[in-house]
Amino acid sequence: MILPIVAYGDPVLKKKAVEIDKDYPKLEELIANMYETMYGAFGVGLAAPQIGLAIRMFLVDTEPFAEDESFSKEEAAQLKSFKKTFINPIILEEEGDEWAFNEGCLSIPDVREDVFRQPNIKIQYQDEDFNTHVEEYDGLIARVIQHEYDHIEGVLFTDKLSSFKKRLLKGKLLNISKGKIRVDYRMRFPAMSRKR
Repeated sequence: MILPIVAYGDPVLKKKAVEIDKDYPKLEELIANMYETMYGAFGVGLAAPQIGLAIRMFLVDTEPFAEDESFSKEEAAQLKSFKKTFINPIILEEEGDEWAFNEGCLSIPDVREDVFRQPNIKIQYQDEDFNTHVEEYDGLIARVIQHEYDHIEGVLFTDKLSSFKKRLLKGKLLNISKGKIRVDYRMRFPAMSRKR
């Protein structure tokens, strides 16, 4: 089932999410719905807060990036096959010289900006069976993980922009929160739900 994606301005996007355990209600169904929602919106990642749940879980599927011709064959193959669910993740290390990449977010449609992040991460997380893993990632896969991880920490990519950039985007972000935007996927707008 495709769930509505929560728009910029909703308080859930600013909350630090809580850990869950294997008794979390209908977890398997929730994960399936989140993948369906992400694919329906042509996303490469989706965090639980983006569907209104302040829990520490996100999923990533970088396959759409594999079509980009700027990547080597090895990178493209890696991006094509990377699909993972992260439950209760903790980024243990971030290393390397920061690099810029133009990021967007399903909760902030039509806004894309360069964000600086470190290229290498070490992350601990649980999979769908609650087995614990510690893995290292770099490049674009690391970046997508960092972006989704920020969501469960209550951080949006726009929070990482300069105050000048934020001022330029203020009107656009306000319009998104009011639902004054055209999107081709289901969304829930904070300013509109208050009126009812």
